[in-house]
Amino acid sequence: MAGSPTLRRGRRAFSEVRDSLWAVPVACAVAGIALSWAVLTIDREHGFDLVPTDFTGGPEVAIAILSTVAYSMVSLAALVLTITMVVVQLAMGQFSPRIVQTFLQDKPSQFAIGLFVATFTNSILALREIDVDRGTVPGLAIVVTLVMVLVSIVVLAVYVHHIGQSLRVASLIELVGDKTRSLVDAVYPPSDAAPDVHDPGVVVAPESGVVTFVDCAALVELAERHDVRIELVAGLGDFVPCGAPLAEVAGDVARLDPTDITDAVDLRLERNLDHDVAYGIRMLVDIAERSLGDSGFQDPTTAVQAIDRIHDCLRQLVRRPFPGPARRGEDGRVRLVVPEMDWAAYVRLAFDEIRLAGAGSPQVSRRLRAALEDLLTVAPPDRRRSIVAQLELLESSTGDAHADLRDVVAAQRADSQGLGIDAGATGR
Repeated sequence: MAGSPTLRRGRRAFSEVRDSLWAVPVACAVAGIALSWAVLTIDREHGFDLVPTDFTGGPEVAIAILSTVAYSMVSLAALVLTITMVVVQLAMGQFSPRIVQTFLQDKPSQFAIGLFVATFTNSILALREIDVDRGTVPGLAIVVTLVMVLVSIVVLAVYVHHIGQSLRVASLIELVGDKTRSLVDAVYPPSDAAPDVHDPGVVVAPESGVVTFVDCAALVELAERHDVRIELVAGLGDFVPCGAPLAEVAGDVARLDPTDITDAVDLRLERNLDHDVAYGIRMLVDIAERSLGDSGFQDPTTAVQAIDRIHDCLRQLVRRPFPGPARRGEDGRVRLVVPEMDWAAYVRLAFDEIRLAGAGSPQVSRRLRAALEDLLTVAPPDRRRSIVAQLELLESSTGDAHADLRDVVAAQRADSQGLGIDAGATGR
C-alpha cells in the first residue's frame, strides 16, 4: 500500500542515504574494490606479463609507486573533507546556519572524495599482488592506478574551482532557488486546463537570470528585416523570472521567431563586468557601504579608497556621450529600445548609499565633497544639476549627523584624503 508504514520507513531511509555525505564515497570505494578485483584477475590470467616491466618498473619500484599513491589519496580525501567542513562553517556564519544541509548534499564534493578513496583501495589491493622474490608485478593494475591518479589530479583542480564558485552569494541563492523551484513544480504541477497564454507581441524569458549582455546590433538587424520595433523590458543588470516579459514587439510579428530575440539577450546567474559599467560602480559602493556598516567595526579608510575609484570612474564618464535607449536602423527609424543608465542614475548609484551610511564620518563626508566638487569643474552644464543635488543632500546629511557646529564645519570641508593635508584648516 502507498501509505504503509514500511513504505514510509523505506522512503525515509532512502532519503537519508541519498542526502548523506558518506553514501557516494562508500559506493565509490566499493567500485574501486570491484575494479581492482577485475583488473587483477586479468593480470593473473596473463601471468602478470600483460604490461612489460620496462614500463612499470620492478617490484621495488611498483611498491614505491603504489605506496605513494595510497598515502597521497588518503591525504587528498582528508583535504577535501577538511575544505568541505571549513566551507560549511564559513557559509553558516556568512549566509545562514540553514545552508549546512545544502553543502553536505554537494555531489561534486562527494564524488571527489569517492574517487580518492577508490584510487586508495585500488592501490592497496594491487600492493598485495607484488611478489619481490618471484619478481611478479601486476602491470595492468599499476597502469589503471596511474590513470586514476591523473584523473584525481584533474578532479582536484575542478573541485577547488567548484568550491570557490559555490561560496559566491549568487551560487548559494541559485542553488536554493533552483531546488525550491523544482519543488514548486512537483508539489503544485501546472494545469493543462489553464495553459499560459501570452500576447503574441510579448517575448517571454525562456529561463530566469540576470541580463548580462544585449546584442543591440543583432536586434536592430532583426527588427529591420521584419519591419518591427523591439522594446526590451529589462536592461543590463535586471533580473528576469522565467516566463516573465523580456521584450515587446510592435508591428507584424507573425513571421518573427521569438528565439531570435531571446538568443540575443544573455541571461546569467549574476551580473559581471564584461559589459555592465553600473555593476562595477555597484561593487565599489558595496565595499564602501560594508566598511561603514553597523557591525561595531567601521573602516572609513576603506570607504575612502572605494570613493577614490568611484570618483575616477565618474570623472571619465561625465563628459562622454550616452547612447540613449533608442537604436535606429539604416533607414533612420527607431528599431530597438533598450533601458539604459543615464548620468543622473550613475550619480545616485555612486553617492546615495555611501552618503547615507557615511554621513557621520568626517573622513567619508569630506572625501565625498571633494569628489563632487571636482566633478562640477569638468561636468557639462546639462549634467551639473545632479551633482549639485548630491552636494545639497550631503550638506543636509552631514548637518543631521553631528550635534556640534564645529564638527559640522569640519565634516563639510572638501578633502581628497578625507582627513589629510587640510584636516587642521577647519576655521577658514
